[in-house]
Parts: sequence; structure tokens; C-alpha cells
Amino acid sequence: MTDDDRPFPWRSIVAPAFVPTVLFTIGEGAIMPIIPALAARVGADLAVAGLVSAMLVVGVLLGDVPAGWIVGRVGERATMLGVSALAALGISLALIAPSPALLGLGMAVIGFAAAVFGLARHALLTSVVPVAFRARALSTLGGTFRLGLLIGPFAAAALVALTGDIQSVLLFSLAMCAVVAASILLLPDPERLLHHRSTPAGAEVGVGALFRTVSARRSVLARLGLGALTIAAIRSVRQVILPLWAVSLGLGAAETALVIGVAGGVDFALFYLGGWIMDRFGRLYTAVPAMIGLGLGLIGLALSVGSDQPVLWFVAVALWLALANGIGAGVLMTMGSDLAGRENPAPFLGAWRFTMDVGSAGAPLLLSAITAFASLAIASAALGVIGLLGAGLLAYHIPRQLPRDEG
Repeated sequence: MTDDDRPFPWRSIVAPAFVPTVLFTIGEGAIMPIIPALAARVGADLAVAGLVSAMLVVGVLLGDVPAGWIVGRVGERATMLGVSALAALGISLALIAPSPALLGLGMAVIGFAAAVFGLARHALLTSVVPVAFRARALSTLGGTFRLGLLIGPFAAAALVALTGDIQSVLLFSLAMCAVVAASILLLPDPERLLHHRSTPAGAEVGVGALFRTVSARRSVLARLGLGALTIAAIRSVRQVILPLWAVSLGLGAAETALVIGVAGGVDFALFYLGGWIMDRFGRLYTAVPAMIGLGLGLIGLALSVGSDQPVLWFVAVALWLALANGIGAGVLMTMGSDLAGRENPAPFLGAWRFTMDVGSAGAPLLLSAITAFASLAIASAALGVIGLLGAGLLAYHIPRQLPRDEG
């Protein structure tokens, strides 16, 4: 009997594997829609607000470098407890920030913590879940992120409506860090339940392992990785551009959080369907449609300039982008796990996530730069075109790099 034929104890690990992730992402998701408003409060214009928003993803990129080393050295549970405290530090910096620079630093610290937290869960599921169920398991992990990004903005909208103060959202997110830590301590440790660590004893876990893995696997990272990078980039742009567009339309923080929360509901509703499609038909059949939808959505947002109903158009595009993103839930994690293998996946997953997060970090910076020199609409259209080019790269490279997706 192979590992993939053995029964897997789903019921015993569902809560400890996924609940802390949902809780962590609720706190993060509450903050994301209000970052431009927080930046404006400390004197930032639209372009600088975009830069402050991008610092969240820059922090994620920086966190990818030591993530595998941290998980390998101290274990998944201790890692998640530590980065929950680190996220609380980032939120505290945002609370006291008198300038866009310190606010951006706080966002970067939160992003760093989120990167290490995410790698810990991704590596564990890659190691223990049978390959036949991998896409559904990782799409469910993606779904937990989406659930957090659904609940978080609604919580933010309610708090702002009740208190009239956007800093109440930061206090809520700070409290969620404590709730995350409590859930990790009170729920069983998945590594002990399964008698398995994602990083075997004696495995290479140094920070240099990530860059050696990038060098050794540069062919696949340069080919399939480039197409996957565009997915990460356009997803990141979607998260940044919607709050910025809402600010440009004059919408308040509560209204913005409400629209993004409804879109998050659409996104969340599709996560299992995306995983089923990948397990049944292959990764190609979610990656390419998702990228086409995201690219067309950003172009559509640019075309709304001059519309008689700009708010209605904004809501429609937010829902369209959520639909496209939801179909692709878990596809980046699944492709990374396919390429990493089940024995000591952390070094390759760190390299894969680092490559993806180059796109996630670079795209909002590009959005901010184009907005500063041209306009937000031109930036949206340009990045929409990049999304369509990315769909072409994925259509070409997925069948060649992931043979199970041929035909």
C-alpha cells in the first residue's frame, strides 16, 4: 500500500490545521481595506498611499527568505506563535505611526509575519496530504485565507460604522493576534497528531538553502514560475487597487470595506470548486481562466473612467475580479507542491513563494509608479494587459512543466 492509498485522518486535523489560519487572516483582512485611509490620515497622497499599501507585500517577500529556516529550526507550532507576536508588533507600529514611513514599516512587519505563517502551513500539508487530494487540501487552505479576507473587511466596516474611528480596526486586529496564539496553544499540534514533521531531521534548512534551491531549479522557476509570478502580481494588484479606486471615487472606509467584503464572499464561495477542477482535470483549467478574468477585470476598471455610474461599475468589477480569483484558489500553492515533492518541501516552497512574492511585491510598486506619473486608470489597464500575457505563458508552460496537465 502506497502512502497515497492509506486513509488520511482528515477529521482530526481540520481544526488545528485551518482554524489558526482563518483567525490570523481575519485580522490581516480587516486592515487591508483601510490602509489607504490610514495613510491619508498621516498626510499621504494617492500615490504614496499606494506605496504604503505595497509595503505589506514587500514584507511578505522579505519573510519568504528566512521562513523555511525558521520552520525547520523551531517547528511549525512555535513559528506560528512567534509570528503572531510579530504581527502584533507591526499593528502597534501602525497604531502610533505619525508618518507614512512608520505606517509603511508597520505594514511590512505584518507582511513578514504573514509570509512565515503561511509557509509553515503550506509545508505541512504538502508533506502529509496524499497527492490525489492535494489540490483540494491546498484550495481549502486557500479558502481559509479567503474566509479571513471575507470576515475581516466586514468586521472593519462594522467597527468604523460603530466608532467612527478607523484606528478601532487596528485594535481589533491586535486582539486577533492574541486569539490566534490562544488557538494554537489550545488546539492539538498537527505534527504530533500525524507523527510527522514537514522538515525531516538532518535536512538542510539554512537561509542559503533557499537561494541554492533557486539556482538548482532555475529552469522551472524561469518558465512556469514566470507565468505563476503574473498570477501573484495581478492578485496583489487587485487587493491594492480596489481600496485606492474607492478613495478616488470618494467612498468612505466603511463603504469600501463593505464592497470588498461582499467581493470576498464571492471569492470564498468558489475555493472548493477550483480545487476539484484541478484534481479532476489539471492545474491548467483553473490557472488560465483565472488570469484571463483578472486581466479583463482590470482593463474594465480602467474603462469605467467617465462613466455615469462609477460606483456601480466599481462594485461590478470588484465582484468580477472576485469571481476570477476564486476559480484559481490554491493554484499557486498546488503547483508549488507538485514541483516540491513530499520529502523536505520547505526549501523549494520557500523558493517558489519567494519567486511568486517578487510579483506580489513588485506589482503594487509598479501600480504606484504608473499612478504617480500617469493615472490610476492607466496603471489598471497596463496591469490588465500583463495579466492577459500571463495567461498565455501559463497555457504554454503548464503542460510542459506539469506533465499530468497534458491533454
